Amino acid sequence: MTRNPQTMAKPVDPLKFWTEGTPMVPAVPIVNCPIATSLGVLGKKWTLLIIRDISMRKMERFSDLLRSVNGITPRVLSARLKELESEGYIRRTEVHKTPKIVRWGLTEKGWDALPILMSYVAFGSKWHADTVFADGRERDIADVYPQRNLRKYEVSLDQKKW
Repeated sequence: MTRNPQTMAKPVDPLKFWTEGTPMVPAVPIVNCPIATSLGVLGKKWTLLIIRDISMRKMERFSDLLRSVNGITPRVLSARLKELESEGYIRRTEVHKTPKIVRWGLTEKGWDALPILMSYVAFGSKWHADTVFADGRERDIADVYPQRNLRKYEVSLDQKKW
């Protein structure tokens, strides 16, 4: 029995097109999961909130971070800051005045985590609008942060834009 090539379905190249519900096929060999590896530091409790406050709220001092991250203890904040510094997400700057002033700022690696935070903003603005916004109305991320220079960090949950 011969098959007519015109009636046979062409196989879809999994590296050019992905269908919802099917496995994603990486184009390169993966030794360790990049998600699990990233969560090694970023997945620890309080870490993303500390990065949020340094990047999005310009909180640079230990006391500011302690007040803004509701529920964190000074000991845990100190440990997370040391961890983020040793992993290269933030840098510590000391100003030798009386009293000594210590400030925390993001490194390039830390700034590269901003799209992760914006993903959470997009998700929360869509799926938790009743808790996030006073009027409970779902919003697009551009409605929340309309600054044009933030577009490069935006994440769309609208599948039509993919």
